[in-house]
Amino acid sequence: MKRYIILLLVSITTTGFLGCEQSDPEDVLGRIGDVVYFSGYEWDVKIYENTQQGPGPNWFSGHYEDVWVDEKGYLHMRISNRDGRWWASEIVGRDNIGFGTYTWVVQGDLENIPENIVLGLFSWDNNTFQEEANSEVDIEFAKWGDATTNKTLHYSVQPVSFGPVYPERSFAPETPAGSLIGVSTHSFLWTDSIIEWKSYTGEGIDPANQIAEWTFTLDNPARVKNENGLSSDPVIIPSPGATTNARINFWIMPWISPAPTDNSEHEIVIRSFTYTPL
Repeated sequence: MKRYIILLLVSITTTGFLGCEQSDPEDVLGRIGDVVYFSGYEWDVKIYENTQQGPGPNWFSGHYEDVWVDEKGYLHMRISNRDGRWWASEIVGRDNIGFGTYTWVVQGDLENIPENIVLGLFSWDNNTFQEEANSEVDIEFAKWGDATTNKTLHYSVQPVSFGPVYPERSFAPETPAGSLIGVSTHSFLWTDSIIEWKSYTGEGIDPANQIAEWTFTLDNPARVKNENGLSSDPVIIPSPGATTNARINFWIMPWISPAPTDNSEHEIVIRSFTYTPL
């Protein structure tokens, strides 16, 4: 089985998330059509240009300048304003993954973000709604509409708020001030009996630098995901399916505002990707 390592580099300026010095899209090497060749893997660019799609819902851009790979092999993803619309971005891994450890190393200011944008790092399966509630485990950075909150890091296992809200399935740790500015590392271990999330300041997993953790076990009650008039089977810890994959999305909460509340475009720069199977 392939071994993956996930590295995410993000930095924020007054005009949005902006990582390394940008290159002209004409100079990039890693995208052909709607497929991104990034970090040794193939990813499909999620594109919805004629209708909106969840999460959000948003318009998801296929524009070359919104999802592209530069000459260094870094992936760029943007929230952009084009043709009178605000656009989100998402990539979908083609490799099937499952139980194991997922780790992201993030650089940037993930504390001082607009209250209606989300950076999502997660697993998903289009074909396991009924049995496993889409096999979704999340690490997200968001304020969820509260401009005053200092809690932007969120761990969760779905379903959380599809129908009734199940607060025991999500946790927003209290992180030390400034610990999500600069370099930080975030991971989860997903098994059939436990999910463990941990976050650290700096690059890499160093217990001395741990800033947050959460554990979710089979001691919790089974919950049902309700969506589009359908209900899943009750699930505690979802299992991956045959088509579970990794995804990264960068999107707007339009029920707060159709544009980022700072009215700025934002960009993330993702250096590489990894997953370590059990």
